[in-house]
Amino acid sequence: MSVLDKIMNKADEAEIRVLNKIVDAIDDNEAKIQDLSDDELKNMTNIFKDRLNKGETLDDILVEAFAVVREACKRVLGMRQYRVQLIGGIVLHQGKIAEMRTGEGKTLVAVAPVYLNALSEKGVHVVTVNDYLAKRDKEIMQPVYEFLGMSVGVIIHGQDPIERKAQYDSDIIYGTNNEYGFDYLRDNMVTRNEDKVQRELNFAIVDEVDSILIDEARTPLIISGTGEESTKLYDIANAFVESLAPDDYEIEEKDNTIALTESGLKKSESFFGIDNITNIENIEIYHHINQALRANKLMEKDVDYVVKNNEIMIVDEFTGRIMDGRRYSDGLHQAIEAKERVEIKRESKTLATVTFQNFFRMYKKLSGMTGTAKTEEAEFQSTYNINVVTIPTNKPILRADLNDLVFRTEEEKYEAVVNEIAKIHATKQPVLVGTVSIDKSEYLSGLLSKKGIKHEVLNAKNHSSEADIVKKAGKLGAVTIATNMAGRGTDISLGDGDLVEEDEVKELGGLYVIGTERHETRRIDNQLRGRSGRQGDPGTSRFFVSLEDEVIKLYGGNSIEKIANRIKAEKGQPLESKNLLKAVERAQRGIEGRNFEIRKNVIKYDDTINEQRKVIYAERNKVLDDVSVENEIQNMVRRVIEETANKYLVKQKDYYGYLKSLYSTFMPENTLLIPDMDKKSVEEIIEYTYDLSKRVYDFKKIVVGMDELKALEKKVLLEVVDTHWIDHIDAMDQLRQCIGLSAIGQKDPVKEYTIQGYDMFEELNDTIRKETVKYLYKFS
Repeated sequence: MSVLDKIMNKADEAEIRVLNKIVDAIDDNEAKIQDLSDDELKNMTNIFKDRLNKGETLDDILVEAFAVVREACKRVLGMRQYRVQLIGGIVLHQGKIAEMRTGEGKTLVAVAPVYLNALSEKGVHVVTVNDYLAKRDKEIMQPVYEFLGMSVGVIIHGQDPIERKAQYDSDIIYGTNNEYGFDYLRDNMVTRNEDKVQRELNFAIVDEVDSILIDEARTPLIISGTGEESTKLYDIANAFVESLAPDDYEIEEKDNTIALTESGLKKSESFFGIDNITNIENIEIYHHINQALRANKLMEKDVDYVVKNNEIMIVDEFTGRIMDGRRYSDGLHQAIEAKERVEIKRESKTLATVTFQNFFRMYKKLSGMTGTAKTEEAEFQSTYNINVVTIPTNKPILRADLNDLVFRTEEEKYEAVVNEIAKIHATKQPVLVGTVSIDKSEYLSGLLSKKGIKHEVLNAKNHSSEADIVKKAGKLGAVTIATNMAGRGTDISLGDGDLVEEDEVKELGGLYVIGTERHETRRIDNQLRGRSGRQGDPGTSRFFVSLEDEVIKLYGGNSIEKIANRIKAEKGQPLESKNLLKAVERAQRGIEGRNFEIRKNVIKYDDTINEQRKVIYAERNKVLDDVSVENEIQNMVRRVIEETANKYLVKQKDYYGYLKSLYSTFMPENTLLIPDMDKKSVEEIIEYTYDLSKRVYDFKKIVVGMDELKALEKKVLLEVVDTHWIDHIDAMDQLRQCIGLSAIGQKDPVKEYTIQGYDMFEELNDTIRKETVKYLYKFS
């Protein structure tokens, strides 16, 4: 343990001591609350709301509210929160992350802070990783909330806007990070306020917070519309790439990039019948070749995606789950469709986008819980300004975490894994085996089938039965193979509820967890370990590693190879060395640091567009909130006139150019009659022009009608802003993709992106002004 870890542990201990005093106060209230009748207990909600309306704060009523919730849980569910669950609940209310081990009952931990914060009547969002957990947690806790007079909703994929709005109007809403994020984006695309579904982003409790706020934060949420008709180029580029030899392209595995070599470039020119593939005129062909290369050589079926119902479905690299409704952008999805010979759908165009970092930072208060967050505390603090508090377990952890077994080859490793499973299975002790991808889970499944070992496989292909498979993983004789989705959110109870069988499993040593290789982050390893040893149960965990594993091969470097070469071991026997185990952990830490940098980079870029997004969405909301935009329109008019005057009249006296420009921009023909124009100053001409423009507009009010013109102003402004904002997002995305070239000139790409992005945003605002006034002055 490092010095820093020791300091952080002491800080947690000090915080837990303070929180224990609050729990003591909750315990002191228990007898009084127990004496209340059901009706009196239910009425406490009205009493709390009344106290809040009179000026008390949520902190003032926390002790009594938590005591009320504990009593309600006892009466409705027959469950009473442990002290550590109340401590976790207080941490959540404080806007922090509660790190709680698997099996500590996190669903029950959230009830009290959710209820307390829902008393403010501003809504509480409980965020889960998938629809199943959102529905399950809502259904489990709904009776408690409804007993206390709270309404409960759930947001799931496929609901129409009317149903969503009704769910969001509830006091407490369960849903996934994707659904909340997409609803935020869609709400900022509506043309009527009543079409919005969300209320304010008040308080969110994020379950599996590390998965949602860290792992998934590398990919922004994107709402896409149909772009141009797909071309045959996808099929042609795919055919070309399939004809290439290995020396025609070069893969940089660490950066996951690929490019044609000199021979590949020459072959492309011959194949497509062109002289120079890198000529600007051939950029579209070059782009299609690059995406076909990525699809064929970097993207793996049953690792990065699966083919299901003749469609390409993306697999989340961290959870192993299918990402519904998500498509790769920039033509990559179509390139994979061409590779897999499925229908190639139209390219999409980005209509709206936001990163999870910037979405969740919009909540007034944000908190979360998970079994593994402490290793990422620095990132939680720097990105979200939230701390991690490690909560003690209700019972001591009895799980034995054994040292890794390291083998030279992958073949030797899998042989050892299968032998270990066979040995443990013979005793009927249940075994859960974690794999890093679908194809690895199916490969291991094939090896076990050859041995005649009956088992279950859990991966993205059968995720609909995830909960059922995971629940049974603790039964006598069960062997379960899982990708790293491993049923997070579903407890593995020994014996699956059968008390006699539970005792038998405990006598055998509890659940035995095997990891078939180290993951990109220690957190995911710890999550897999944490499936065993819940609530004081016995258990064992061990990782089997080979020098051919991805993590070690790409990030271990020469140091691991040197250490391994010094170790003598028979074929099939593990390489035993403390230095080797330390080197494997160093490789993991290296990847964690690299992934952190990638996420920091994502947010640096998105921070630029996020500021622009805030401005645009604020302008849209003014229109939707029925705020008069006439003054804003007139400010636009004046700005257009001033810019035109600066262009034509300051350095030269091009009166004809000035008038012609304004006629083409927005003023009706023959309305700009400015006597003695050559004798007036620039400022006087601006004032005179603006005065004429107001008269023209006043006349339009009479002709069209005040109310009709007011409605037209809003309609035009929204349409112009939306049309050009969408083009701007697309342009910013293209800028980001090519800005890396700035690094060649010793420039900071993010800084260059910010500078150029600002210039593009100024250009966007200029276009919005000109387009808006043109439509309002020249059209009716």
